[in-house]
Amino acid sequence: MLERHLMGTSVKVGVGANRAATASWFLDRYGYINSCTNAFFEKLLSVNKVDTDATSDKIGAAILDDGMQHVRLERDLDVVMVNGLTPWGNNQLIPFGPLREPLSALARADIVVIHHADLVPEPILMNLKRRIQDIKESLPVFFSRMVSSHFFTVHNVDTKLPLSAVHSRVVLCLSAIGSPNGFVKCVEKLGPLHVDQLHYSDHYMLQPTDICLMRRKLEELCHSFGSRPIVVTTEKDYDRDREILSQLCPFDVLVLCSQLQIVPHNGSSEKRFKELLKQLLDSRSR
Repeated sequence: MLERHLMGTSVKVGVGANRAATASWFLDRYGYINSCTNAFFEKLLSVNKVDTDATSDKIGAAILDDGMQHVRLERDLDVVMVNGLTPWGNNQLIPFGPLREPLSALARADIVVIHHADLVPEPILMNLKRRIQDIKESLPVFFSRMVSSHFFTVHNVDTKLPLSAVHSRVVLCLSAIGSPNGFVKCVEKLGPLHVDQLHYSDHYMLQPTDICLMRRKLEELCHSFGSRPIVVTTEKDYDRDREILSQLCPFDVLVLCSQLQIVPHNGSSEKRFKELLKQLLDSRSR
């Protein structure tokens, strides 16, 4: 998904269990640049894609997904995202729960972002923020949400269908992601007649044998509501399972496109978030 979104830019996407070795390979191949300039920060924090130029193949920053627990890696900044809908699960560590580390590890974080803030009641958000700052009082807390923009069809990524495409329709939300609740709630906000769900475990790759279950679910919905349902899935699922998803004809399969947005809340804002990133990175590069 990242490669598709970042196509035509200077960004490289590396995948590997050994984060240090993966990063080292990219640095050896492409070289690196001084990332402490104002021009670099403006490009890094821009909402627009960074155009390639003669020197842009060199690397100025490495961003790790789920990198906090890689404690052997030296880093300049730790940004932790907390799912506001299910922040701590059952408060147990893997394999008995979803936590990779105890909550006390938040003391190592530089910034916390509470995600799905628009789907969580204000009192719960404030309790969550207090619990985080009980661990580290000075920890800056920001808030984010997913903003849906359009759909594309599973057969053509270049199509742009309006969000109204599911209004008053019967929808089957299909996903294999870590937090399907947020995805379903985003779809429900678009005004469908009915939303059903079929979810698999995070990172699960759909198999040809799964098609029978999907079709049976879709035919049940068709019988119950008297109209052909629409399958709605995420971009992550599309990029992982597009071949399987394309076999659900004659049912339409739409992919929901969304963007993460830092939302203003209690004095925090996207502008302040970017300023703090620059301030922290600048102070640690000296």
